[in-house]
Amino acid sequence: MDITGGNEDAPARLADEPLMAERRNLANIAYRLLGSLTEAEDAVQEAYTRWFAQSVERRAAIANPAAWLTTVVSRICMDQLRSARMRRERYVGEWIPEPLPARAEWSALSHGSTARDPADHITLDESVEMAFLVVLDSMTPAERVAFMLHDVFRVPFNEVAEIVGRTPGACRELASSGRRRVAAARTGGARARRRSAIVGEFRQAWQAKDVDALVRLLDPSVVAIADGGGRAMASPVPVQGHLRVAEFLVHLAGLAGRLDLLERTVNGQPGLVAVNGSEVLTVYAFDIDESHIRRIWAIRNPDKLQSWGS
Repeated sequence: MDITGGNEDAPARLADEPLMAERRNLANIAYRLLGSLTEAEDAVQEAYTRWFAQSVERRAAIANPAAWLTTVVSRICMDQLRSARMRRERYVGEWIPEPLPARAEWSALSHGSTARDPADHITLDESVEMAFLVVLDSMTPAERVAFMLHDVFRVPFNEVAEIVGRTPGACRELASSGRRRVAAARTGGARARRRSAIVGEFRQAWQAKDVDALVRLLDPSVVAIADGGGRAMASPVPVQGHLRVAEFLVHLAGLAGRLDLLERTVNGQPGLVAVNGSEVLTVYAFDIDESHIRRIWAIRNPDKLQSWGS
């Protein structure tokens, strides 16, 4: 469907053009709420479809079109989050949010292509870090929407209340609850340069199949979680403990034979990408403190790797 209003007169189209610039902000909201680029893009598309389905007169009567679109996208995401809980019960294995690439690192994928990837719209900041998204996923839909819209996107509570369908006071409590969840999950992380160094050392130790070196880099209570979605081989349950994780990784490396790992930015943080030639097989995200890796997330579901050129 053409969301640019192609059947309307020229003045109406020109009036709507500034609103199209809101797509980036809407995509950023939707991805953080849903943890899926594909679903976020669908939510944004649906919001614009609803906007252009209205008459010119009705659109002109809306005082703040950008706020209207934000409300519609957020409500669509609320509905998606509610239905996602039922879908997750049928999901094969563990579910991890869809990883985001830093497009500048994948020049080979962008040269000669004019296609716009949904990932191009997403701002890489601390609110898209994998650890942050995993905490968001533990929240109720209303809690997640209230917290994200107010604390990250600075939407006033009276507007959040209209979206969530609760009072401003109730939304304030929801956001406060979300804030406590995030604070409880944060135990301090390494500086960017230190994170990169640890990921680099981890890559070398893994490729060398050096169990002892891996153990030294892993927190004693490290947890490794894989998401294959029933479409790629992955451990159906998390692997915990530095020795067990190290041995499991070396076992995987033995199965793979040659292990090609690229150091790449994943959701704004240092990560790894396992490739076979030009095919992306797995994207690895990490939660790292000053000296150890505490969490490893391995995304193998090919449906979640489309923005990586898989």
